[in-house]
Amino acid sequence: MLSPHEFAALLLVGDTRDLDGLDRDDLASLVERQLVALDKLVTGPRLRLTERGACVVRAVTRRPH
Repeated sequence: MLSPHEFAALLLVGDTRDLDGLDRDDLASLVERQLVALDKLVTGPRLRLTERGACVVRAVTRRPH
């Protein structure tokens, strides 16, 4: 189960690629759970949602019809 901070970080990863505003421990937990990937690029690290993380975000952000 995700903590409220981890959950918020997961939602933010979908909206930003900036590492500065996110808690490192929350990110480490999300990477460990394979919800977020940390890509190491020549220009610096980049966060992205994995397919699993994107599924979680889609599931919790659905609005009733």
